[in-house]
Amino acid sequence: MTTTEKPKVIGTRPVRPDGVDKVTGRAIYGADVRLPGLLAGRVLRSPHAHAIIRKIDVSRALAHPGVFAVITHDDIPLPAEPVMETIRGPMPSRWENERLLARRKVLFKGHPVAALCASDIHTAEDALALIDVEYEVLPPVTSLDDALLPSAPVLHDDGFAADIPGLFEPVDGRSSNIARRLELTVGDVEQGFRDAEVVLEHEYETAMAHQGYIEPHNGTAQWNRDGKITIWTSTQGAFGVRSGVSRVLRIPLRDIRVIPAEIGGGFGAKNVIYLEPLAVLLSKKSGRPVQITMNRTEVLEATGPTSGTRSWVKLGATRDGTILAADIRLEYEAGAYPGSPVAGGARCALGPYHIPHQRVVGLDVCLNRPKTAAYRAPGAPASEFAVESALDELADTLEMDPLELRLKNSAHEGSPRTDGAVHGSIGALEVMTAALNHPHYRSEITGVSRGRGIALGFWQNGGGESSAYANVHADGTVTLVTGSVDIGGQRAALAMQFAETLGLPYEDINSLVGDTDSIGFTGNTGGSRTTFATGWAVYQAALDVRDQLERRVARIWEVDRSQVTYDPDGAVLRGPDGTTMTFKEAARRLPGTGGNIQGQADIVATTVGKIGACFGAHIVDVEVDRDTGKVEILRYTAIQDVGKAIHPSYVEGQIQGGVAQGVGMALNEEYIYNDAGVMLNSSFLDYRMPVANDLPMIECVLVEVPNPGHPFGVRGVGEVPIVPPLGAIANAISDAIGVRVRRLPASPRVLLEELLPAGS
Repeated sequence: MTTTEKPKVIGTRPVRPDGVDKVTGRAIYGADVRLPGLLAGRVLRSPHAHAIIRKIDVSRALAHPGVFAVITHDDIPLPAEPVMETIRGPMPSRWENERLLARRKVLFKGHPVAALCASDIHTAEDALALIDVEYEVLPPVTSLDDALLPSAPVLHDDGFAADIPGLFEPVDGRSSNIARRLELTVGDVEQGFRDAEVVLEHEYETAMAHQGYIEPHNGTAQWNRDGKITIWTSTQGAFGVRSGVSRVLRIPLRDIRVIPAEIGGGFGAKNVIYLEPLAVLLSKKSGRPVQITMNRTEVLEATGPTSGTRSWVKLGATRDGTILAADIRLEYEAGAYPGSPVAGGARCALGPYHIPHQRVVGLDVCLNRPKTAAYRAPGAPASEFAVESALDELADTLEMDPLELRLKNSAHEGSPRTDGAVHGSIGALEVMTAALNHPHYRSEITGVSRGRGIALGFWQNGGGESSAYANVHADGTVTLVTGSVDIGGQRAALAMQFAETLGLPYEDINSLVGDTDSIGFTGNTGGSRTTFATGWAVYQAALDVRDQLERRVARIWEVDRSQVTYDPDGAVLRGPDGTTMTFKEAARRLPGTGGNIQGQADIVATTVGKIGACFGAHIVDVEVDRDTGKVEILRYTAIQDVGKAIHPSYVEGQIQGGVAQGVGMALNEEYIYNDAGVMLNSSFLDYRMPVANDLPMIECVLVEVPNPGHPFGVRGVGEVPIVPPLGAIANAISDAIGVRVRRLPASPRVLLEELLPAGS
């Protein structure tokens, strides 16, 4: 399906269009937006993890000099529909409103209760203290253990979920905090274990962890006198913000324009609205534009981290290493409202392997912590950590090389997936073979308390709807406008695919991100969908340009349309008797022959192509200090099937970034709560993320097994790199010190507890 046999643009490493502005500080991020008369907004948040709101009195704050408006839950209209559909199933609509501003109960420390705007940030901060809230404090539920007790306080006791099938179904006749239960089954698991010669079962845990993006959440809104609303925000999807604000505030989509600012990181978590509706309401009340920006503590306490989890993995195999059956139970923290990524964990846990009999049961559990959000391959790092650890333990039992065991059971085209689908064209075997033959895996590791670990990762990737418009200028250059927010180099990757399709130089394409009024609907940047799905849209838009040029040049030459063809090799139009016209020549003649042209495409990627699943294999060497429990990463190699690397530097950057985040989840990052439900490490000083000197150089090996469902073979690459690090590091620690770590992060405290003799 490729437009040229040997790509000229794809696979090169040009400078990204937004690079100069970002390195020189000229780029405008969400909190950089400045408007005449701009007011500063702040949010009052609950000091309690679980409490009933008895009374809110805003009179003192409203009377404070410099305060322009105050809002509470009474300012958010009740939803028109009782139930909303989410990607994780139906949900009471009012819960979305109550997440933004608590109505009857607060369900986590940091839960928004009221908001105000004032002439400046200091006045706004002072006025927050004047809002009087009367609480009836309730016992908090802060862990999975607590949440699943028969005697646990029930968070959602308001009855709104009673009529929604599958939501908070009673357990043993009692109300519970289990929001949903899912079960995925392939084959006959019981028969698989009866046929197995070796069976093992273990429990594993991971901690709640945050995405750690540099830029805090923000939102700026201006409610104009004509009822039109403009919102500037740091988001992964402008259209998602528009639909969310429309739904919550019951405002027609036509009246809302969302302009995405540059984004200082998101990793899935900036697909959620937190501040934008509040800024809109405050702007309406005050008659002035309003900007709200979170501080770091608010980000950690009140936005969406990924779930803490508990997993049980049971594997059955023959003595030659053939895995026959896998039975997995997953418990994922949802936070204050249903919607953990347990389904993603269930689908991906066994993705790299061909196992005929599989069962995965997943529980979505509510507790008094912030509502979880997407975080890079949502749900998969935790479940695949459990499986990859169990596989190493199985390899030890069978006295097999751990990578040989994985190769023996590698998934391939036609292998069953846990969700009932079957794998299409995939590169799992190629990735495992590359890992087995890599000098890192083949090298000797020497030294005291040093070890090596291997783990695999899988993500199914996403498709969805995207739009692209391409304006051809008279000088032969093109402005390409898409709706995909640029997080990891999308402007460049999309411009490269467009240029390749037309045979144009990359430098002739001006790649821009449009707002919701200037481009057709486009899904969020996330799920490893953008280079694939919006890449399809720019490819189709380029084909539209080619078609229009052929028609226009046929008119110029006064020949039949069928006699003109566009040749991307040289960007030239060819006609009868060897007649030619270059792209630039044709563009120059457009204004006088009917006007300039615009190519466009509005597509759903899965209707024109096929998503390409992605696999990775990571090899890591570690050294463990037995006296302090500190783990040092000595060497790291990440091998990944990328389909086709459009811009290899950005692919490598995605992989290296995922590794760094995975290392954090494996070794240090965790939410620490006390018994009252208060987070004790809600700052970057205390929430320990890896920095440069915590990591070695990360070697990336790009395996290219082209996705036949995309014109350039693209597979999304951004999710998979965060999946293997947890398992690889845990396996390396076990190899180094002979102690199996089944709970992460493997912090010094955890490792010292494991190393100390029992009873000491």
